[in-house]
Amino acid sequence: MRVRLGYVAIAMKLPNVTSSSQLTYTRYKKMVLEEERLNELKRVTRSNMEDLYKILLYNAKNNIHFYRITSKLVPLATHPEVTNWEYRTYFKQDLKRIGELVKKHGMRVDTHPDHFNVLNSIRKDVVEKTKKELLLHYYLFEDMKYPEGKMVIHIGSGQGGKREAIERFIKNFHTLHHEISSRLIIENDDKLFTAKEILGVCKEIKVPMVLDVHHHLCNSGDIPIEEIIPGFLETWNGQYFPPKIHISSPKEGGKDRKHADYIVANDFITFLEKCKPYGRNLDVMIEAKQKDLALYGLVRDIKSLRPNLKWIDETTIEI
Repeated sequence: MRVRLGYVAIAMKLPNVTSSSQLTYTRYKKMVLEEERLNELKRVTRSNMEDLYKILLYNAKNNIHFYRITSKLVPLATHPEVTNWEYRTYFKQDLKRIGELVKKHGMRVDTHPDHFNVLNSIRKDVVEKTKKELLLHYYLFEDMKYPEGKMVIHIGSGQGGKREAIERFIKNFHTLHHEISSRLIIENDDKLFTAKEILGVCKEIKVPMVLDVHHHLCNSGDIPIEEIIPGFLETWNGQYFPPKIHISSPKEGGKDRKHADYIVANDFITFLEKCKPYGRNLDVMIEAKQKDLALYGLVRDIKSLRPNLKWIDETTIEI
């Protein structure tokens, strides 16, 4: 079983490098001339694209094979009042270049559309806005020429009760274009929908499940994670990449939902030992506040706690 470690969006070891710079709609509207607005959109997006490339180069240099691209890469891309923002035309070559770098180094990259995307909302306008946001992420992968790219989403709202909310999600899922629905992977959450419930949905609509171990700790429905692992792994059968895990540690311990700066290595090792009998490779996304520093810290701690484990490279363990 090979386990690859990755991190989210920001490389803490690269100061003053961010692919998430923003242009707010308020500031955009204060600009009088349309040309000025467009130039500022281009400037901010160009900076984000350049910094994303720097981060991916950094990842390649450090043998970090798994990375989550920010959802804030293109400012105001889906804002209803910004109608002349043809970012795909302007940045076609930039995204192609990013995709070439990803493929050259055999990286896995994905996205996680923001929490305000609620596919099962009872409000039609929210559902339509969510579809527009998902289309943005689809376009990102398309322009990168990266067909393996996936988008992580949650079931969303619990309005009307969990059963009704799940049925609403499934109904709306089936209204998505195949190009979008085929890129979705669904994650259990820390408050409402348990891993068992998400597993049931994933089996029904035939999409992979993302198992968030911290969320399961907070919202298990009294189901031990050992009962979830085999079904979760099966949802990835036939997929290009290995099953995907999210890990974080509770900031204040126990079932605290907030993420800590770093990962408690013993807890992670215990989880891996539960997965080992199935012999499946895993890609693990670290959702800790210290990002890549948390990844390096976890590697250091695992080496100290389990010195006999084999490391394929700086971030890949053989168990």
